[in-house]
Amino acid sequence: MSRGGRDKTNDESERRCIVTQDVQPKVGLVRFVLGPDGLIYPDVAEKLPGRGIWVTSDREIIEKAVAKGLFSRGAKTKAEAPDNLADLVDQALAQRVVELISLVRKSGKAVCGFEKVKGWLAEGRAKVLFQATDGSERGKGKLWTPEGSRWFGCLTSAELGLAFGRDRAIHGALGSGGLTPRVITEAARLAGMRKQDGGKAAASKDTKTA
Repeated sequence: MSRGGRDKTNDESERRCIVTQDVQPKVGLVRFVLGPDGLIYPDVAEKLPGRGIWVTSDREIIEKAVAKGLFSRGAKTKAEAPDNLADLVDQALAQRVVELISLVRKSGKAVCGFEKVKGWLAEGRAKVLFQATDGSERGKGKLWTPEGSRWFGCLTSAELGLAFGRDRAIHGALGSGGLTPRVITEAARLAGMRKQDGGKAAASKDTKTA
């Protein structure tokens, strides 16, 4: 049982959000660090040195942390956060998702385009379905999310197109294995920032079976 009262696996790391004070799995949070210049920087890859400061992956919550000066409390020293910090997080997460999808595509485990995606869905090959936020709702409604799979509507057609090496894309599908679990984790964070469906934190069972 986790400190937050939830069942958890032994390898599911948890952190406390400095705004909500909720303890939750890291997959639903964004890490920030205090730079030597006294500024707060987002660390979406979780690789920068220093003590991590964690905030729920939600635009309003990050903006609240900035407005109320909560990063100084988390850093236990004076810390200045830029007013556009939420925008920086959004951009960094979007870039990370695009880059990861691109790597999955290059490994042969991703397709885009209505017919190809529909084929993968029919064959049970699709583990993750992406649909662009600015795509036709009628067209998107013709596809479905297989049981046990994930759907995300957190990328624009330009962003999804970039991931597949084209100007724009409305539909994309990822197969299981490889980097797909990482895509799920990062897409869930981005979806939380953009208030899109599919933004629930990627549970450990999702990332393990993807």
